Amino acid sequence: MRLSWIARRGRRAPARAVTVALALCAFGLVAAAGARASVPSVSTGSARQVSFATATLTGTINPRGEDTSYFFQYGLTRAYGLQTGVADAGAGTGTVHVSLPIGGLQPVTRYHFRLVAVNASGASSGGDVRFTTAKVPLSLAILVAPNPVLFGGNVFVEGTLSGTGNGGVVVALQANPFPYLQGFVNVGNPVVTLPNGGFTFFVPGLTEVTQFRVVATSGHKVVSLIAVESVAVRVSSHLAPARRRHFARAMSVIAPDTRVPGFRLARADGSHFTERELHGQGSLLVFYPFAFSPNTVDLASDGLVMVGACLGLGGSSRRAISVFRITSRSVF
Repeated sequence: MRLSWIARRGRRAPARAVTVALALCAFGLVAAAGARASVPSVSTGSARQVSFATATLTGTINPRGEDTSYFFQYGLTRAYGLQTGVADAGAGTGTVHVSLPIGGLQPVTRYHFRLVAVNASGASSGGDVRFTTAKVPLSLAILVAPNPVLFGGNVFVEGTLSGTGNGGVVVALQANPFPYLQGFVNVGNPVVTLPNGGFTFFVPGLTEVTQFRVVATSGHKVVSLIAVESVAVRVSSHLAPARRRHFARAMSVIAPDTRVPGFRLARADGSHFTERELHGQGSLLVFYPFAFSPNTVDLASDGLVMVGACLGLGGSSRRAISVFRITSRSVF
């Protein structure tokens, strides 16, 4: 700032004029310093990478030569109520692009936010900006019970459709029996999910290992993971009198009746009777479809007897065992 005045020849400048000049000079110095450092300028940007629960808030800041910090305020209204942590924008004199992530948002909900910056000269905030979170994607989870199920038993396929709009959706049960070459086909009638997304299918009389899945048929197609239901062998055994003293006859019935590779009569510790110890068929393996021919067991060898059947299904062996004890009192 340049100051000047005109003095008459031979006279000094008035003291008041000098005082005013000095005051103006001081004001100019303060104004110049204020131009070099002041409150930051702020502009609120947009919300990016918006999902059903998270978003990234953006904006720009000019620190104007002072060390500046910033944060975002956000909430359901212009009153906000929530804010991010504080971050550093530096002390430069140019525009700085800033962003911070937020989480814990509600799906399909409109939010307000703004950018706030603070330095030693004061604070400033950007304008209010709005964004809306996305829907929760639909997903299916199922469980088959009981698992395994006895041959010919009933099973339930239960599950939940999760996500936005999960109630009132039509879902269908599909099955693919072993050896899984048929492909998935619909089983029974479709059902409609409950308001919480739950559903249940009833499958009667299952006789083979089967893959199950559930498909949402209305709206966007959603498919659950595959659940495998195993079918177990069923063995029922009983004792029958033998004609010889101190002998008993073991009788067993198994299911299924068409795919059983064989039966084995054994002691409860897993050891097998020898052919000499067995009477009747005289073999460890018998192949009758429903009941194997009477076999007698010498009480002197072991009083605890185990009748077992083994069925290979779905690439794994399913075993069923019936255990009973023969005592001198119970034998004939």
